Amino acid sequence: MKKLTNKVAVVTGASKGIGAEIAKNLAAEGASVIVNYASAKEGAEKVVAEIVSKGGKALAVQGDVAKQADVDHIFAETKKAFGGVDVLVNNAGVYQFGAIEDVTVDEFNRQFNTNVLGLLLVTKGAVKSFGEKGGSIINISSTVTRITPPGSSIYTATKGAVDSITQVLSKELGSRKIRVNAINPGIVETEGTHTAGFIGSEFHTNAVNSTPLGRTGQPNDIAPIAVFLASDDSRWLTGETIIASGGVR
Repeated sequence: MKKLTNKVAVVTGASKGIGAEIAKNLAAEGASVIVNYASAKEGAEKVVAEIVSKGGKALAVQGDVAKQADVDHIFAETKKAFGGVDVLVNNAGVYQFGAIEDVTVDEFNRQFNTNVLGLLLVTKGAVKSFGEKGGSIINISSTVTRITPPGSSIYTATKGAVDSITQVLSKELGSRKIRVNAINPGIVETEGTHTAGFIGSEFHTNAVNSTPLGRTGQPNDIAPIAVFLASDDSRWLTGETIIASGGVR
């Protein structure tokens, strides 16, 4: 039997990159997957089509995680399609690097609303949907909280909050059979890191040179870790942060 047979997973920000790969890997292990997206409908539907073509179950659901009404919609559609929820992957996130002189209220709010408030709102919705059986929450954070690169003050602050929330909720929800863990990837080659100009930049070169395994991460380096945390294989783990960075600390 596959590791996640009869499980239902919600993956936020799953239209591309790490989120898409996690959704596909969860489905390959038997989970029915909600592929959430904010605006990239075509990408989300492509992920769903790939899952379905391989015999899996998936549904694309639009929703901005920073808006309560949208979060309610995500879980209403999940219940309608698949019933309750067993796994939540908080992957939706935004980022922009810039010097302290470039910090604005709007940019602060943009990143914190999605990366922190959104995570909290979706987690609240998942906790209601887990029920007595409990569940697994997987927060996608970042190694920026360890390496604290210049120009990342807002983004690093959001991911520092994610790491702290992971610890708090692992203690708060443990008695309800809900496990809460985080994956902190290093630099990963995705559509987003290409668009942001990281791949091929001096930052990218320096990152690879400082990585003991000597390469850029790929989404399929991260997704199997999410499967492990979603499955019963990790039943004795909560409050953990897995640094998936090729050895960067």
